[in-house]
This record gives sequence, C-alpha cells and structure tokens, in this order.
Amino acid sequence: MTSPDVSWSYSGFNVFRRWLAEAEGFTLADMYGFGGDRPWSSVSTPLTPLLDHPDDDGPDLTLAQCTVILPRLEAIIDQRQHDGSDPVLQRRIDDARQLVTILKLCLDKGVELIFG
Repeated sequence: MTSPDVSWSYSGFNVFRRWLAEAEGFTLADMYGFGGDRPWSSVSTPLTPLLDHPDDDGPDLTLAQCTVILPRLEAIIDQRQHDGSDPVLQRRIDDARQLVTILKLCLDKGVELIFG
C-alpha cells in the first residue's frame, strides 16, 4: 500500500454522503447516479469528487481533490458540532473528523487517497 485509505460499508458511506450533501444544501437522492436526474454540474461544492464517488472500484482522490475537500470538511465539522448532542449527528461528525485526519496525512505525504 502506498497511501492511507478510507473504508466504510456501502450503507455507511451512503449515509455519510447524504449527510454531507445536506450540509451542502442539496439532497443526494436527487442526483444522477443516486436515483435522481439532477446533474452534478448543477451543484457547486468542493465535495463533488467525494459525494459522486463510486461505492467500489472507483478512482482514488487526487492530491488536488484532497486539497479542496479538506477545508470544506473542516468547515462543515465546525458548523455542525454546535448543533447539539444528537448521537447520530455526533457519528457523522466523527466520520468527518476521521476523514480529515486521513486527508491531512495524504497531503503531508503527497499521496492520493485510496477508497477500498
């Protein structure tokens, strides 16, 4: 292995992406590839490479993608951690924090993020 990786169950990855899409102001189920017909070009978010990522055998996230995803994830964590003590919300925030840690490691080491 040449880089750190992120691994969720299919359902866990889907729940995490739905939460991030909501934070970005749209519903993942409306998007092309997730049951809807809304094109990805109709949303503007640095999280698109993560949100529109295949469940398996998809491409790694490049350093450039990691660079733009990281600050947005950190901002979402900062905004959402003040929403109360909901355990489900806390799980999403914890998932985001774990991904932030891995993104930082990828950037520090100059390696792509592998999904597996």
